[in-house]
Parts: sequence; C-alpha cells; structure tokens
Amino acid sequence: MWFKLETDDATGTPRSDKVIRLIPSTEEEANALKKMCHQLKVDLWQPSSIFHVSKGAVTDVHIPKNGSQVLLAFLQEANIQYKILIEDLQKTLEKASSLRTQRNRRYLSGYNYEVYHSLEEIQNWMHHLNKTHSGLIHVFSIGKSYEGRSLFVLKLGRRSRTYKRAVWIDCGIHAREWIGPAFCQWFVKEALLTYRSDPIMRKMLNHLYFYIMPVFNVDGYHFSWTSDRFWRKTRSRNSRFRCRGVDANRNWKVKWCDEGASMHPCDDTYCGPFPESEPEVKAVATFLRKHRKHIRAYLSFHAYAQMLLYPYSYKYATIPNFSCVESAAYKAVNALRSVYGVQYRYGPASSTLYVSSGSSMDWAYKNGIPYTFAFELRDTGHFGFLLPEMLIKPTCTETMLAVKNITIHLLKECP
Repeated sequence: MWFKLETDDATGTPRSDKVIRLIPSTEEEANALKKMCHQLKVDLWQPSSIFHVSKGAVTDVHIPKNGSQVLLAFLQEANIQYKILIEDLQKTLEKASSLRTQRNRRYLSGYNYEVYHSLEEIQNWMHHLNKTHSGLIHVFSIGKSYEGRSLFVLKLGRRSRTYKRAVWIDCGIHAREWIGPAFCQWFVKEALLTYRSDPIMRKMLNHLYFYIMPVFNVDGYHFSWTSDRFWRKTRSRNSRFRCRGVDANRNWKVKWCDEGASMHPCDDTYCGPFPESEPEVKAVATFLRKHRKHIRAYLSFHAYAQMLLYPYSYKYATIPNFSCVESAAYKAVNALRSVYGVQYRYGPASSTLYVSSGSSMDWAYKNGIPYTFAFELRDTGHFGFLLPEMLIKPTCTETMLAVKNITIHLLKECP
C-alpha cells in the first residue's frame, strides 16, 4: 500500500526519521531521484550506491526527519510512487534496544543464539567454546583491525592427520547487517549440537575444516552498537578527508574501484585508497592466499535481499565451472524454501543484484577457490537492517539447510 508521510499536526513537519521505498517507473524519474538523494545525502539501504538507482529498481532510503519534508514534496511533484517501510525509525530502534537491555546475557553456558550480541559478547563466546569444545574448535587471530582489535577466526572440524579440504565462512563485512554475525554463531552452535546425532553434520566435520569469522568488520560492528546503528564501512581514517571508513567489500584486488565502487571517501561504497588498504581485508586475503590449496569454498553472509549470489560480480560473464556452482545454488535455494516457504533468488551477482567491483567473492574465485557464494539474508525490506530478534531463529534455520546443501554438494559432486 502506497501512501503519504504522516506529519506533526501543529507544525506540518514529519515526525521522525523514516525508511521509504521508491520504485522509479522511468529513467527520468530515476535520474531525478539520484539527484535528490545526492542533494539530501540520504542513507541508501538498497541499492548500496546511487549509481545503481534505475528504472524499475527497488530503492530503499533512510531519510532523516529534516529531509523527509523535502523528499515528500519532491515525490509528490514528480509523481513517483513510494511506500513507507518504517514509519518511525527512532521508535523501532528504541524498542529493540530496550528489549536488549532487559535481558541478562552474562552467562555463556546459557548463551542465547536468538538475540543479537555485541562484539565483546561474541569474542567471549568464541573463547568459551575454545575451552569447552577443544576437540572440534580452535580459535586463533589472523591480525588486528584498524583500531587494534583482534581478528578472530574459529577453526571447526574433527582434527585429523590426513589432508582435509576446507570451507571459509565470514559474516559482518558490513557493520549494520547484524543478522550475518548471528548466523555465523548459529552455524557453530548447530555443528556442535548435532555432530553426534546428524550423519550429514558428522560427515561435514569429519571430512572438512570450517574457518569461520563471525565478525569480519570488528571496528564497524562495534561502532554500529555504540554510535551509529546504520554504519556500514570500516573505521579507518583518511588524512585528507573527514569521512571515515572504507567499504570492505569493494577493497579487494579484483577490478578494484571500477563499476559499482566509489572513489570518494564519504560514499558508502568507497573502495579505499588502494586494494587491501584495510587491515581487515589484508588479513583475510593473506590467510586465504596462504591456504588456498585446501580451501575449496568461500561463503560470505550479508543482508538484506534474500538472494544467493555467485561470481561474477564485476562483469556480466559466465564462470568456467558454472554448471556445478549453479546446480549447488539451485539445490541450496530449494532446501532453504522447504522450511518456511521463503523464496530466494539465485544467480550471478552482476545480473541478479548489480555490478560491483572489488568484492571478496570475486577475489576468492579469482584466487583459486572454485566455489564462492554470497548470501543476502532476510528480508526483502520490510525490516531491512532492523530484522527483529524473533526472526533470527527462522532465518538461521533455513539458511543452515542451504549451507549444508552446498557443502554436501561440493563433497559429493564437484571435483
């Protein structure tokens, strides 16, 4: 249902920050919308860059209260359809925050996987598992972030003297996508809980190692908890600009800073001053390069759009092992849908989502990891980055099936 913005009766001004969905029906509307978004400096939720706003493309914008009047007037004048996804962003944030403070999350033995956790809680949880499940888990650091935080990775799998292939999983490249780190934690919990009872999980952990990085962008994630819930980038400083941070998914050395990435430090898709300029990206790239002989799959978890993407992201072209990757994606999406009927689109990132250069998925593929996928988890915009905690369990339950499906597919059918 498409309707007007609510205003304060006395002043006629919109009451608060809102999230509005717009779908330009012509290229003229799209161009006008791009200009307006640029002028108002809106926070784009979807797509990630003004560059991708186009005819027929869903555009979700978070507009501060002082800009929503101007945007509203513009939309009415230009006759562009819109609908309000989140009426009062502040109220939604406060509600989520008060629910979080009501809970006591101190006791790790009763760690709650159905709530979002701060960076400190996640790192404590990792160390706790390291102590209590040393037969299957080993925690180690691959380096330090820009602000000096440790970049922890969990190695999950039954220790073996024989050569084992591995799967890399990362979550939280973009700080505000909290459902990602929640899934990484869920995956580990399920692996440990079902290792003895589920033959598929047992096979996975006996035959493979999983390297899991629950929070890739540790500085940004911490900042999204303490200062700006919708922060996306890293937190590195640029000597010439006051804007901080780089898009950690545009900073990889594969068609770096080409289409779909920005050279301007204030943009959300800023590619950085040079490839691997971000210590977080450099640390992961170095680790993957070192272990690329036995890492067979790379999985990265993002939000939101309900998609399962594979290369290429930076160009419209078919990858050499397309049939195997496509078949794995098809089966994974069907497995995911079997739980709650949730539909995921799947396909090459460039044509399914949009063209973007310098992504981790393309880099991993180009560096010899044959099966690389990026998940865009729930939802399709109703909650956007503010997916409620009550949806963590269903989202993770269905995603788990997709990941198991991909893993078994690689073990069984792909060379």
